[in-house]
Amino acid sequence: MAELTGARWRKSTRSGDNGGNCVEVADNLPGIVAVRDSKDPAGTALTFSPAAWTSFVRGAKSGH
Repeated sequence: MAELTGARWRKSTRSGDNGGNCVEVADNLPGIVAVRDSKDPAGTALTFSPAAWTSFVRGAKSGH
């Protein structure tokens, strides 16, 4: 996970208080957006290209 060194993880402002069932996103790294389970921060993170992540977020916001 060396490529994630320096990642600044954040939770969505829409996560609210749902008992810790959240994902965290790090979008400060060049060329990748990383996503992980907030309950397992040492676990595996998924990585996406910035374009793929933007497309996902747009689709989620529009209900797709």
